[in-house]
Amino acid sequence: METVEGRRPSPSPVSPPHNSAQELPTTTRSTTISSKKLTLIPLIFLIYFEVAGGPYGEEPAVQAAGPLFAILGFLIFPFIWSIPEALITAELSTTFPGNGGFVIWADRAFGPFWGSLMGTWKFLSGVINIAAFPALCIDYLKRIFPIFSSGLPRYLAILVSTLLLSFLNYTGLNIVGYAAVVLAIVSLLPFILMSLIAIPQIRPHRWISLGQKGVKKDWNLFFNTLFWNLNFWDNVSTMAGEVDNPQKTFPLALLCAVIFTCLGYIIPLIAVTGAISVDQSEWEAGFMAEAADMISGKWLKFWIEIGAILSTIGLFEAQLSSSAYQLLGMADLAFLPKFFAFRSKWFNTPWVGILLSTVVALGVSYMDYTDIISSANFLYSLGMLLEFASFLWLRRKFPTMKRPYRVPLRLPALVLMCLIPAGFLVVIMAIATKIVYLMSGLMTVAGILWYFLMRFCKSKGWLKFTRVVVEEVS
Repeated sequence: METVEGRRPSPSPVSPPHNSAQELPTTTRSTTISSKKLTLIPLIFLIYFEVAGGPYGEEPAVQAAGPLFAILGFLIFPFIWSIPEALITAELSTTFPGNGGFVIWADRAFGPFWGSLMGTWKFLSGVINIAAFPALCIDYLKRIFPIFSSGLPRYLAILVSTLLLSFLNYTGLNIVGYAAVVLAIVSLLPFILMSLIAIPQIRPHRWISLGQKGVKKDWNLFFNTLFWNLNFWDNVSTMAGEVDNPQKTFPLALLCAVIFTCLGYIIPLIAVTGAISVDQSEWEAGFMAEAADMISGKWLKFWIEIGAILSTIGLFEAQLSSSAYQLLGMADLAFLPKFFAFRSKWFNTPWVGILLSTVVALGVSYMDYTDIISSANFLYSLGMLLEFASFLWLRRKFPTMKRPYRVPLRLPALVLMCLIPAGFLVVIMAIATKIVYLMSGLMTVAGILWYFLMRFCKSKGWLKFTRVVVEEVS
């Protein structure tokens, strides 16, 4: 078995020894050809685009359940989902600061089978999520250029935009990080202006509307919209090995991103639902641009439409980076062949991971938008249930292990903290359609077969695997 120079291999190419050591090894390729690391500001905005990217896409919550439930959803859901997930990500990312993130956590907690299955669930949910962004981008672009509404022009637009954005990701994580800062500022500024202009037009009684009479509540759409707009906090963990001083940077970046994200959703939602009254069915994805036209004029509508396109670029780049570095981390853990860890000689980016993620995303990019969200949510839910279990089990199994950031709660309180969002995950999975069940089941079976295929390839020596191990510094 090969090792990376300066690193000690684990006794087994499949899993590390599960002993009583209180500081566990983690994998990372920190001594790469590039010494550039992600710093605090770019990391904040990368996390922001992993999760949100602005209030684009929150509109279906109003369409599904009316203004009051939409406002309550975006006020309450961060406390029962976003904050617990961000806290768990902060603790585990600083404890195991290597590329691979949640794959490392499941592997350390329950062994290689569950680490590999976690990788399958999270990777597939991630690339399905990636596929939604070019489609969403074109949905906004068609409001300016109707030619992209359907047919060949729409298909070509999705294909070309996906390939161009993937190439941008290939040019480097630092470039993506600083681009995220610019994209966030430009795409959020029109919402700030719209919210300020809307103040004199607000009628508070509109906030307590339960929706139009005779319009049935679509709870499936409602909860999936909340979930899709406020999840994926842990995705940035797959890039922990690329972050400068992750033990200190990660917790602060996550805190800032949580505050930034929640305000970015709730302020425009309160402003628009209070300022205008329209048919509930009009609250589909992209309606914020129409609302800007009603509140201020076509100039602001155009700005929001351009901002939506820029936002989806940021979302695409952040998610693609996460998926690509996850594959690199899984190669460092010997879950994938060594070539998945190959980096570009020019940009030091994991080009194999970027290429594979792009190909898979293109393969599902022409699905129905709602199906894309629902499938990503279901697979992500499976992964999150395993992530909560890994977090709790690592706390129980290694209670005195060094944790640069530690959620300030005892184990019983942590169990309660995880049970609430876990219950929500069960609800999301229970209301899924038969198509989503079928797709998720097939993907899970494929992930299990993939694990045993990789084990078989290892035993026969058909593919080259390398486990990279770095001892944590005391």
